[in-house]
Amino acid sequence: MSLQLETEFAGRASTTASHETVFVDQYTNGILDPHKPMLGPVKDGGHIIANTAPGCWGPMITPEIRGGHEVTMPVAVVGAEIGDAIVIRIKSITVTSLATASGNDRMMEGRFLGDPFVAGKCPECGTLYPKTVLRGIGQSAVRCASCGADATPFTFTNGYTIAFDANRTVGVTLDQPAAEQIAHNARDYAALPENSIQNPILAFAPHDLVGVVARLRPFMGQLGTTPSIPFPDSHNAGDFGAFLIGAPHEYGLTADQLVHRTDGHMDIDAVRAGAILICPVKVAGGGVYLGDMHALQGDGEIAGHTCDVSGAVTLQVHVIKGLKIDGPLLLPVAEDLPFLARPLSAEEKVKAAALAHSWGIDKLEESAPISVVGTGPDLNAATDNGLERAARLLDMTVPEVKNRATITGAIEIGRNPGVVQVTFRAPVDRLEKLGLLPFVQDQYGDA
Repeated sequence: MSLQLETEFAGRASTTASHETVFVDQYTNGILDPHKPMLGPVKDGGHIIANTAPGCWGPMITPEIRGGHEVTMPVAVVGAEIGDAIVIRIKSITVTSLATASGNDRMMEGRFLGDPFVAGKCPECGTLYPKTVLRGIGQSAVRCASCGADATPFTFTNGYTIAFDANRTVGVTLDQPAAEQIAHNARDYAALPENSIQNPILAFAPHDLVGVVARLRPFMGQLGTTPSIPFPDSHNAGDFGAFLIGAPHEYGLTADQLVHRTDGHMDIDAVRAGAILICPVKVAGGGVYLGDMHALQGDGEIAGHTCDVSGAVTLQVHVIKGLKIDGPLLLPVAEDLPFLARPLSAEEKVKAAALAHSWGIDKLEESAPISVVGTGPDLNAATDNGLERAARLLDMTVPEVKNRATITGAIEIGRNPGVVQVTFRAPVDRLEKLGLLPFVQDQYGDA
């Protein structure tokens, strides 16, 4: 059972009755709201263990869920105050679903108010955020509980059902008979957590791709901290967040209000077991939340969606005082680093020292990898955002960051249209001054 905060929590963290481990099996209604109670608090250095529900497609066909995803209730971290940062060590990610379905989406006109991810509407009775029921299988199975109308805000343009082996190492896309067999028992094959209210996307039984083999490498599409104003969860990033500007539904924002986001919805495939994610604290307690586990994904998530699954996740959290960051920093596992950003080997250091000496250079810069996440309405804007964040963090100019990312790193696409990683080797003395060096050394060893 999840551990509820013993004292009233409305944007203020309690330092009493803190927990070494917080178990999470409760979910939001799709809105990340800093005014709602949080779970915990968990101790600085403590653990969060969560049973997560699938992200995109299930919530997308469940208009009662208002954010496009179904993420966990946030957990407060003791000592985390506005202007700090929370370090999240991803200790393990385990897929529990036996199968899932996904594909490219089609928005169903007349079934939403401005944004189908946020404000689903019954096309007949006009109910906003209607409760729905499943009647049969297929893409017309989601029905308004009040009037019985077909109420799914999305259907597939091209979709697939994929089943996994027992060890969750590979998946195979299925034909119509197999997809429909699973659809009749969709909730069990999806391993939906007990408290999840989403309609399982497996009930749609898509089968446009048959016999395709894919490797599994799970990661978290949503992992971060709570924004300082209410945000639909899937829109907690600069690209999806842009859809909120001037929106006609109750969660519409101005462009200036997007600064309250924390970019927890990244869909970066390097946010996987062994990685370290460092997130801004914009509300007292931080409010760590997670969800949208992906069984696999190529960079860019170019189809718009991937293989959303249920799963079990273990995190360890630490507080860095006074690290004022606007968005996430990532320390990927070493094999996920771009070739140029990987730490220098002992042999490379010897060669570099000899070369430097031959040219009269007495000292080489000590450096270590860091990845700064940038988001925006498109990839150009996201890249600019990431470069500017890196420059502010490390007290550099943007042109210097551009040079470093070019010769010691790379710009990588997390999600099209607007999430990137600006990755490069940064000076160790800058990282030490910020309090980041112990975590960088844990990840990559001494520079």
